[in-house]
Order: sequence, then C-alpha cells, then structure tokens
Amino acid sequence: MNNWLIDGEEHSQYTFVFAHGAGAGMDHEFMQSVAKGLAFKGIRVIRFNFPYMIKRAEDGKRRPPDRAPKLLEAYQEVIEQVDAQTLVIGGKSMGGRMASHLSDHDKVAGVACLGFPFHPPGKPDKYKGEHLAELSKACLILQGERDTFGKREEFPAFNLSDSVSVEFIPDGDHSFKPRKSSGHTEQQNIALAVEKLAKFIKGAIDEK
Repeated sequence: MNNWLIDGEEHSQYTFVFAHGAGAGMDHEFMQSVAKGLAFKGIRVIRFNFPYMIKRAEDGKRRPPDRAPKLLEAYQEVIEQVDAQTLVIGGKSMGGRMASHLSDHDKVAGVACLGFPFHPPGKPDKYKGEHLAELSKACLILQGERDTFGKREEFPAFNLSDSVSVEFIPDGDHSFKPRKSSGHTEQQNIALAVEKLAKFIKGAIDEK
C-alpha cells in the first residue's frame, strides 16, 4: 500500500484501480490526467506500480515488464487489499490487458481498458485479444482511432464478447493524442475519455 497513489475521496462509493502501461509508471502525465479527472467526478482512483516499475523507481534502471503471471499476481494483490466491496479495474495499454484477465474476481464489477494493445505495431498476426470474446462482465475499451496497437478500421475483424463496448477517441494515437491538423486537441481527447470512463465506472458499480 505504500507505493499506491490515491486520488479522490477516501469514502467514495466508486473506486477505480488504474494500472500503468509497459513503458511508464503510475505517475506518468497520462495516468495523472485521467486519475485527477475521474477524482473530480467523484471517483476514487488507486494507482500502483508493477514490480519491475518499483525496481526502476528505486535504481533508475529501465527494465522490460515482468512476465504476465507476475503482473497478474501483483494486480490481484492490489484488488484484494483495496477497501471497497465493489470496484472497476483497468489500465493504460498493458495495464488494461492485465485487468481484462482478472475480470472474474468477485470484487470486480467491470473492466476499463485505455488503448488496448491488440497486437504490437505492424504485427497484426500477433493478436492478444482472444480472451475478450469470452468476457462476461462489462468491459469498456477506449481506443484512439489511429492506435497502431489496434486501429478503428481493424475492429470489424476482432471477435469481442457482447459485454465489451468500444468507444473511439477522435484521431487519437495509443495515448489519445490527435494530429494538429485534425482539429482535436490532446486535452479535449483526455477530457472525452474521462467523461466516458466515469459514466462506465459508475454504471458498472451501480448495477452490481
């Protein structure tokens, strides 16, 4: 618990556990912007670092992510330590993918993935979303239209469960950043993502 970052009211009825992506930790600007935006909407947000990122914070050395079993174990520990009967879990990129594998946990009402990494850029054959066809709990995927880990035009070929809803962020890349020529701004896109995320989190928890 010492390495958690918590935004929002301690006793909020809504809690979102928000995991970071592969390359940057819980204090990254994207993570902060989303967490603070959700807190403003009455949602308590808990951020944490996976084990390899904790080590990087200690010694400054860049490391590849831990293997999936270790990431999932760390995430599950956080879920079990959170003082909330019901919560939504999710994350940025890799963090969201890990959360989607833990949707069956009793405390979890739903999963929210921000920039789901369906495949490495340029390698659509290395698909990592098979399990999304089997999800039974509510899952929201927020995806930039231009995300090289899964672009909007690729989605018709993805096999997703009926419990998965997808919302596209206008002209967004993997971090929702649009091109200047698009007429959209990064700030607008983050605000849009926060709006959709807050609505989903509150709805998933109220329904459970």
